[in-house]
Amino acid sequence: MRRVLREPLLHFLALGAVLFGLYGWVNRGGFDAPDEIVVSRGQVQSLATQFQRVWQRSPTRVELQSLIDEWVREEIYYREALAMGLDRDDPVVRRRMSQKVQFIVDSAVPTAPTTAELQQWLDEHAADYGVEPRYDFRQVYFDPAKHGARIDDVVATSLRQLTNGKASVGDPTMLPPTLHADASEVARTFGRDFEVALRDGPVDTWYGPVRSGFGLHLVRVTTLEAARKPPLEEVREAVERDLLHARSQAAKDAYYDRLRGGYSVTVAELAQPQDRP
Repeated sequence: MRRVLREPLLHFLALGAVLFGLYGWVNRGGFDAPDEIVVSRGQVQSLATQFQRVWQRSPTRVELQSLIDEWVREEIYYREALAMGLDRDDPVVRRRMSQKVQFIVDSAVPTAPTTAELQQWLDEHAADYGVEPRYDFRQVYFDPAKHGARIDDVVATSLRQLTNGKASVGDPTMLPPTLHADASEVARTFGRDFEVALRDGPVDTWYGPVRSGFGLHLVRVTTLEAARKPPLEEVREAVERDLLHARSQAAKDAYYDRLRGGYSVTVAELAQPQDRP
């Protein structure tokens, strides 16, 4: 909780709230004059800039006046709509205004974490950044449907040939005979049981048969890189991205909780639906 309270986002939002309140106090007369519309110099410049972006030229005096008149028309209609309460029961308006507040909150940039903070995050979430086992292996495929009841003898004969250094062709397949892949890729291609067999099997020795979704295989793992926890330098970008996201989310949650604390919410009870027999 202390970390959340130290977040610059909260300080920014709190300062904004104070400035907004101070502005309202200093300019409280403006809030009491709903029939007064002031088109500031900044607003006029904004209208002219928007025109220039669209038409690639500055507006003429007549065009600028037309833009101002249209802005005033829109402002009047907007105020009348608020006075009539048209914004209250419109889910589109309600959602859009909610999204604007969320956008303001999201636009705050969290403080860049230190190396120590990144290392702490990595230590606390080590499972999220672990490097999977990787395999260099060869495989020889056998199609059970082709050999029928002879499949066990065919595979056993081929295993003896491979163990003695002789070549074994196996059956035609689109699968590559040699692969270098991590555990997830092996599991996607051959199935999870196949990957486990690679992980638990010997290295530099032909063994099998190992079953996959395609059939039976004789395999030889030439290199096995065990699962490991990477150093911070290797995954720093991902760790920093995740930590900043978590901090931003924590700050947004804290901001909402503070706002939520200022409201009393009552939810009407609905008749409970009966359970179906």
